[in-house]
Amino acid sequence: MKKALFIVVALMLTIGLAACGSNKENNGGNANSGTANTGNANAGGEALSGSILAAGSTALQPLVDQVSKKFMEDSKYSGITVQVQGGGSGTGLTQVQAGQAGIGNSDIFAEEKFTDADADKAKELVDHQVAVVAMAAVVNKSVTVDNLTKQQLVDIFTGKVTNWKEVGGEDEKITLINRPSSSGTRKTFEKFALGTASQDIAGSIQEDASGTVKKYVTDTPGAIGYLALSYLDDTVKTVKYEGVEPKEENIVSGAYPVWAYEHMYTKGEPDAVTKAFLDYMLSDDVQNSDVTELGYIPVGKMQVKRDAAGAITK
Repeated sequence: MKKALFIVVALMLTIGLAACGSNKENNGGNANSGTANTGNANAGGEALSGSILAAGSTALQPLVDQVSKKFMEDSKYSGITVQVQGGGSGTGLTQVQAGQAGIGNSDIFAEEKFTDADADKAKELVDHQVAVVAMAAVVNKSVTVDNLTKQQLVDIFTGKVTNWKEVGGEDEKITLINRPSSSGTRKTFEKFALGTASQDIAGSIQEDASGTVKKYVTDTPGAIGYLALSYLDDTVKTVKYEGVEPKEENIVSGAYPVWAYEHMYTKGEPDAVTKAFLDYMLSDDVQNSDVTELGYIPVGKMQVKRDAAGAITK
């Protein structure tokens, strides 16, 4: 009798120790915390908790802002805090690569930011494309021009043309509103609208925040800048590019070329908390409501694809 009791106790102890070991393995696999993310998850993927810092692109910021609030209001994710900051795509990529942010928001591929001796830094980042955004040249409502060719835009943004009468408009001085070199919106506009670098011309205004750019264009007669479609409203006038209007059907077909993916980069694969937020961004609910309402295009709607070198495939 004593021998049988000893065997039962030994079996119970063995099972208990095995269960403890299993729990430790599960917790370690799911709680892969980053510098800006102290989140943890239990083995079942429920009751996630932690914080995420998403920083970078101001073109993407309105979408991340809106979706993060919706995400935190969802009872399933009530233990997660998402903080959203701008700063530009270059800043977002730099911060996520350095571990200062859990997510680096960017309008450009990491390979476009980290080149030459820094090329290996791009390989450490994982690309999560959550939307497509197009950029359009916008002018003050005093400007009568409604279409600009690629060459006319190049001439304006390199200072060769300084008056609207030189491109078919009224006799009115052109005021340039450009973005800093770290701006992903600037890189996209230069790469796909101009095909060359713009110039930081004396007397031009340089501003990174998209909302401020819109205000400058709105308030400055003769002004021209460029904005993501997510920022457009009737306070500024949108200009066609080579006769093509920047609207969804032209963007998804590739007819309008000035567009970019909205990337949310992580350093390595995301931990459980960050993955939950990224999955939420790509959910049908967000893609078919928040993404479209704010002027972005769901990635799944695109009829063409673009790689980091800018090559288009169908």
